[in-house]
Amino acid sequence: MRTQRHQPLRRRVDLPVWADALARLAAAIGLVFVVVLIHYFDRGGLVDNYDGHVSFLDTVYFTMISITTTGFGDIAPVSDRARLIEAVIVTPIRIAVIFLFVGTAYNFIIKRSWEKFRMARIQERLTDHVVVLGFGVSGSEAVAELIARGTAADCIVVMDTNEDRLAMASEMGCNVIKADATRDESLQDVRIDQAATVLVSAGRDDSSILIVLTVRHLAPKVPITVVIRAADNELLAKQAGADNVINPVRFTGLLLAGSASGMHTADYLADLASISGRVQLVERMARPDDVGRPLRELGSGAIGLRLYRDGQAFGFWEPEAQSVREGDSIVVIRATPEAGPGVI
Repeated sequence: MRTQRHQPLRRRVDLPVWADALARLAAAIGLVFVVVLIHYFDRGGLVDNYDGHVSFLDTVYFTMISITTTGFGDIAPVSDRARLIEAVIVTPIRIAVIFLFVGTAYNFIIKRSWEKFRMARIQERLTDHVVVLGFGVSGSEAVAELIARGTAADCIVVMDTNEDRLAMASEMGCNVIKADATRDESLQDVRIDQAATVLVSAGRDDSSILIVLTVRHLAPKVPITVVIRAADNELLAKQAGADNVINPVRFTGLLLAGSASGMHTADYLADLASISGRVQLVERMARPDDVGRPLRELGSGAIGLRLYRDGQAFGFWEPEAQSVREGDSIVVIRATPEAGPGVI
């Protein structure tokens, strides 16, 4: 597998890496300079066993060997005040400087190496996972609904370029990666060809269609669902390789039109679409007890609405739906757990 170029986001970083490193270095140098000044102004309490004179250079030298706990012994505090300063002031500063350097080493070497190793391990185990490309309003709602329906959060991979959105996805328990979903290497890093399904919601139709093209090129058989906001772009998304195209504007219009003809139509449609309602619209493969039965009389007792066979859709009233076959994909209505025992 190629060297990993992306890191899972764990927390928001307000400073770039180079600025963080410079800030830590500046803090350490500032603390060392404070100790040099303290030693210089209290140089009367120090003794130089070499020439008996403590110069400014000697205080710099003594500060460095003192902070690094080397302690050659050629310069040493002899007065009570000098020893008190070493114990009460210099020692805490020494500890702070050591922690700054150790913290820097941990953050830039150990932690990053561990994150790379951990990400590589996650990648190795990725299979039959859900890849969400874009974590805006639609993407975040989709992930929340997937988790509510029982999809394990660690089986969901969210890709976005916005750190705040990735932080939200990480808090939900998802695997996150900051990368450009239009690039082949980014999608290959999340093993797009091993995914169970891909959800695309980039916020812009042109970006979403480009992502669909890239995904379809890398994963010819993986189902792709994309959010498209302009009706003119729906056909382009289909031609790009999307299996399902969702237009939120059109769906909103359907709800509005439904509410105009009946007070409860829109409510029921929203109920069907969410796990939080009393009924749920789901798609599943035909089961053995469904085979040979009419779509409206499934063996499980579920209410069948539509079946898909050889790439064609048939409603429950059509002749083809009067006998369910093995391998058919069927759309049914079932009761949610909140509604109590019901059909499955």
